[in-house]
Order: sequence, then C-alpha cells, then structure tokens
Amino acid sequence: MSFNTRCPAVKRLLKEAQELSQSAELFYAQPLEDNLFEWHFTIRGPPESDFQGGIYHGRILLPAEYPMKPPSIILLTPNGRFKVNEKICLSISGHHPETWLPSWSIRTALLALIGFMPTMGEGAIGSLDYSCEERKDLALKSINFKCSVCNVSNSEILPELTDKSNEDCAEARELASQIQFKNSKPSEEQKSQPELTRRNVASSSSENSSANLQTNVPPVDNRIQTSTTQANNSTTLTIMIVLSGLFIFLLLRRIYLIVDRDPFSV
Repeated sequence: MSFNTRCPAVKRLLKEAQELSQSAELFYAQPLEDNLFEWHFTIRGPPESDFQGGIYHGRILLPAEYPMKPPSIILLTPNGRFKVNEKICLSISGHHPETWLPSWSIRTALLALIGFMPTMGEGAIGSLDYSCEERKDLALKSINFKCSVCNVSNSEILPELTDKSNEDCAEARELASQIQFKNSKPSEEQKSQPELTRRNVASSSSENSSANLQTNVPPVDNRIQTSTTQANNSTTLTIMIVLSGLFIFLLLRRIYLIVDRDPFSV
C-alpha cells in the first residue's frame, strides 16, 4: 500500500514502524498492512505485580494530526485492569490531548501503559479494579489469547525475558510516576475549586479596587484644609483689591480738590 510521504504523520509513523520492527522483550507494535493509522501491539505484564507472566494484546488508533495529537489505546485481552474494546483514559491517550507531548511516541505510550497496569483505576474511563486473584488468573489465560486480525497467539509474539528487560521496566515505572492517570469523574472538591477560585479572584479584585480608591482619594482632613486655604486666599485677594480701589479713589479725589481750588498749582 502506498502512502503520501509528504504528510508529517505518515513520515513519523513510517519511522516509528521501522524502529519498532524488532520485537522487544516487553512490547511489540506494528501498523496494519492496509492502514498505517491503526496499530496492533502486545505488551508483557510488569514483574512483581498481579500481571506478572501475562501477555496482553491491543489496538492503537492514531489521528491524522499525529504526533501533534495523541493516539487512542484499546485493550483486547481481558486483564482486570482495563476494560476490553474500550478506549482507556490516560494522560498519554486521546482522552486528554491537553497533556500530550509531540515528542512522545508509540513506544512511550506502550511503556507508560505497562507502568500504569499495577496502579489503581479510581473510576477512570476504561478502568477496572479486579481482585489480585482475578488478575493473576487472567494473566495465566492471556498467554493463549489470539487476535482475530493478527491471527497470532500472544505466546508467539514476544521473546523470552532476560536481564535486558530491566531497563525497560525501570523506564515504564518512571513514566507511570511522571504521567498522571486522568480520572473522568472529578470529585466534589475538584468541582468546587473553580468556583472558589472565581470567588477568590472577585474578592481580590474588590480589595484591589478599594485600595486604589483609597489611594486616589485624599483624606477628608486634607480636603478640608485645602478648601480652607483656598477660601482664605480668595478673601485676602478680595480685600487687597478693595483696598487698592479705595486708595486710587482717595488719590483721585485729592487731586480733583487741589485742581478745583487752584487750577494753576498743579
């Protein structure tokens, strides 16, 4: 099947397919022959957990915008941790594109999935919380699971475990500790946080407005003092004008009287 190699998603997926062409001890993934945007994968259950010894098969559905948008992950093998045939809710999956990083890859998603398997589901979409005994029983049965599309048993896909897998196991645990498992049902406390935030912002804005008002408006005593000073200045100016006018009037009157008595004395 031919692909448009100019498409960024196609170029990226072809590169990842080449990198993952050899099966690792913990995982294996390849695209379908007729659809580059649908991959099937197989992962090994993490050691020292209820899933130890289990081998699990699933699908990865990739958007046309990959790697800018995350893939969706679906488990096909019963496991007791994730529902089968349902998109699971991870920070690294399509349910939460806001937390996806384009630098992540299919390999990153698979290691994160392995790391998340021993964690609690806590009601997240596609999660299950089976008992330890049920999960261990499903782990034993998972080895013989055969995908109807791949037509290969899980036991035939992954190579035997060696010490080389320790590094991948450590990386899977590290990824699980860094990438938060998203719960689709926020608690009442989480729901109330936005409202509390809005109230705090409103209260803060009100306090800031009051502070600005208090800063911009001068104290009452200062305003009274200023008004009194202005009134005093106005009164003084008025008195000076009246006195100046009276002085001029008296001076003119004296001149008039002198001229009236003796016109040639001036």
